[in-house]
Amino acid sequence: METVFANPFLERPGNTLYLNALKFPWGANYDAPEKYGLAPNKTYNFKIHTSDNETLGAWFVLSDALYQTIPFPPSAPDLYIPEALRQFPTILFLHGNAGTRAFGARIQHYTAFSARMHANVLAIDYRGFAESSGSPSEDGLVCDARAAWEWLISQGARGEDILIVGHSLGTGVGARLAAELSDENVPYRGVVLMSPFSSIGELLKTYNLFGAVPLMKPLAMIPYATNIVTWALIHKFDTLSVVPRIKGEVVIVHAENDWDIPYTHSEVLFNAFLEPHLPSVKLPKNPASLSKDEWSEFTSQLARRKDRREELVTQTELKHLGSISEFTDGKRDITFIKLAEGGHDYVGVQEGLQDIIGTKYGFMRDRRYIEN
Repeated sequence: METVFANPFLERPGNTLYLNALKFPWGANYDAPEKYGLAPNKTYNFKIHTSDNETLGAWFVLSDALYQTIPFPPSAPDLYIPEALRQFPTILFLHGNAGTRAFGARIQHYTAFSARMHANVLAIDYRGFAESSGSPSEDGLVCDARAAWEWLISQGARGEDILIVGHSLGTGVGARLAAELSDENVPYRGVVLMSPFSSIGELLKTYNLFGAVPLMKPLAMIPYATNIVTWALIHKFDTLSVVPRIKGEVVIVHAENDWDIPYTHSEVLFNAFLEPHLPSVKLPKNPASLSKDEWSEFTSQLARRKDRREELVTQTELKHLGSISEFTDGKRDITFIKLAEGGHDYVGVQEGLQDIIGTKYGFMRDRRYIEN
């Protein structure tokens, strides 16, 4: 569903990168989230106004822990938002391309986050998506995410209680929002990047349409053609370039069976966070004519780098679920969770992942996160 491109050679925002014209489910009634599986009056449908005068459709889903304390059926959900924000953490959910906030796979995420993780969920439709005004652009989507953040703060949420969760295209948005907040020394709970890409340019080189067709293969036979296409991109979503600016906690998640975006993109991002903590390796100018001493020094550098990585990174295997790679960067943790299953659209609904994130970020208050 959440394919990232229809035709990479045409930079028409509504048709290629964003696929915002695909408003699944068609004819959605956003005033009736119950039609799509959410409990009666658990979700508040409303509008968020951005700093550049766009209007965004949004849902605020109450934490199930609070919802279960309200006499059934509850009255208007907006009456409980201040209490929900005061008592429970909130996930700001930034979805991928195509579809709307009422799309079935996304509903499953809200349900899991609010029930198993006890979190409130704010889900927005970016400009040009669903019933939101305007047309999508990279800066526009980041502006939308910031507007959603500011709405939460205006309703009484603390930045420390807001976890930014992006999926697919939303990881590019979420990473830029986290970088922007970090630049301004604004605290946030952390940022979770599910099924991310390192940049749109790199994704073009590895993306498989419908999980099967290599997108750039037809151009691979033309010298420099792929370089020209990536250079000409208007919407770059270069997450790799904002890594140094992100100062909060980071969790990167990818499934091995994601046939849309290879999990190697997540490995690249994790390594980018790790790189400043590893000894550098001086590459030989002419590898073909290395002396014995030069070769020895080069291999020693590689060995020191490998040893330092092993010292820093904790590896944990979770049987049948996947693996966790983690290191501490100053006062924060950087975590890469590689799941065995989950594909592209359903990585976030894996209960094991919810338990890891919920425990790690204190959403599950009676559980403790144990590190190897």
